[in-house]
Amino acid sequence: MDHLIKNLQTTRAETLAFFDLPAEDLAKTYAPGKWTVREILIHIADADSVMHERIKRVIAEPKQVIWAFDQDNWCKNLDYRHFPIPISKALFDATRRSIIFLAEQYYASHGQRPFVHSETGLRTLQDEFDKITWHNAGHLDQIRQALA
Repeated sequence: MDHLIKNLQTTRAETLAFFDLPAEDLAKTYAPGKWTVREILIHIADADSVMHERIKRVIAEPKQVIWAFDQDNWCKNLDYRHFPIPISKALFDATRRSIIFLAEQYYASHGQRPFVHSETGLRTLQDEFDKITWHNAGHLDQIRQALA
């Protein structure tokens, strides 16, 4: 669990720093036709908030069926190109702090609690906590590529 908490804290700090990039850097992309740094950051904040809600549901109300979300529809229909970056930064920071708290409290004791994901099937609470770190790390790689 210590490794998970360290990863959650490390990716939190690195991600928060990217929210403060100048507009020209936020507009960069890691490949043609891919999301901009801005869109990736807003997606990370939204994805963390979705996974945060899943974690809380699984802890509070066992035997959940959790629905997937379409990240491309969120980007398009929530207009990530114009969504205020300070709002997403604040959302990400608060949500990640809560996720870290919940991981410290429940990862070991409730980690094997199952739930059903609408696309990937049977998962555990530990799976969802672990997903947050690899999901964030993957997007941080894309941001670093865009800025290189």
